Amino acid sequence: MLRKVVFHVDELEKWGHTLSNVHNLLNYQREHAELQLAIVVLVNGDAIMGYLQPNYREEIATLKDQAIFHACNNSLKSHGVKPDRLPPEVQVVPVGVLDLIELQDENYRYIKP
Repeated sequence: MLRKVVFHVDELEKWGHTLSNVHNLLNYQREHAELQLAIVVLVNGDAIMGYLQPNYREEIATLKDQAIFHACNNSLKSHGVKPDRLPPEVQVVPVGVLDLIELQDENYRYIKP
């Protein structure tokens, strides 16, 4: 059975906790082959600055085949971050809150670490 989850990060200090949650879920999946996961990490607000930190950029690169990373364009603009400064694996969405709504409409479970 496919389990879909969206992790919502809007505080910079929640990045580490969120990535730990993602890794824990993926580790569990490795031990339980019947579990299929679709993971999205949506970042908005002040947490958008995490995309510029080298340690998080490295982590995103290692997770690129197991999770999708979204960045709110409104948050990028409000923090003066150009999309070309993001890791290449990150998808920019126009409005983070709308992205959450659409993902929940697609039966993604909402997790806010």
